[in-house]
Amino acid sequence: MIEIKNLQKSFDGIKVLSAISATFERGKTSLVIGESGSGKTVLLKCLLGLHNYDLGEIKFDGINYKNISDKEKMGLKSKIGTVFQGSALFDSMNIEENVMLPLKMFNNYSNDEMLDRVNQVLKRVNLENTNKKMPSEASGGMQKRVAIARAIVNNPKFLFCDEPNSGLDPNTAIIIDNLIKEITDEYKIVTIINSHDMNSVMEIGEKIIFLKEGNKEWEGSKHTIFKTDNESVTNFVYSSNLYKKVREMYIKNS
Repeated sequence: MIEIKNLQKSFDGIKVLSAISATFERGKTSLVIGESGSGKTVLLKCLLGLHNYDLGEIKFDGINYKNISDKEKMGLKSKIGTVFQGSALFDSMNIEENVMLPLKMFNNYSNDEMLDRVNQVLKRVNLENTNKKMPSEASGGMQKRVAIARAIVNNPKFLFCDEPNSGLDPNTAIIIDNLIKEITDEYKIVTIINSHDMNSVMEIGEKIIFLKEGNKEWEGSKHTIFKTDNESVTNFVYSSNLYKKVREMYIKNS
């Protein structure tokens, strides 16, 4: 579980996160949504330790991140998997080398042990026998699956995804959504996804947090989002034609 309590962050005196509190549970896909500039990326970077936050607490399984040593922080980082926007694969490395990188960083496995683990996760994301391909030879959807394989190769407890569907066609995006959801269920990971994609909300939004101008405006699920009278949320989600269609179906069948 990840617990955030009264998290605050400012840059040059400008507050970008205002007393954010939330709990993210193991085995659930939690989506943080909102317009550009709402604070989604800053929140994710605070969770990843890339930004120092000003006030508040972040606890990973009850352990306050600010109260642990650098060595303990490194141990925590070994339990975190990240899928970056744009996949962030190393162009000079083949798929096998990209996926193996976290194993080399955080473990003392033999090469055979690392290769066996790489092959396991590549099989899990339906990319068997692609080890020697270069990222430039892979489609956008394949690159995302490679990024997911790299994120889970260390059997993480926590998975962070920043706009994992960015640049993908709708059908491929659904495949990636479902893969993240399946892996979350299978490995019982705490999964937090930054997204502005209402397709993802409808597919896998077990918990949804809506940010606006650094404030948590609303919290719910893909089911309760239909019922909210929060104007900021409805203005955001009504910009999606998919939302309109699904909501009409929901009301009709209620």
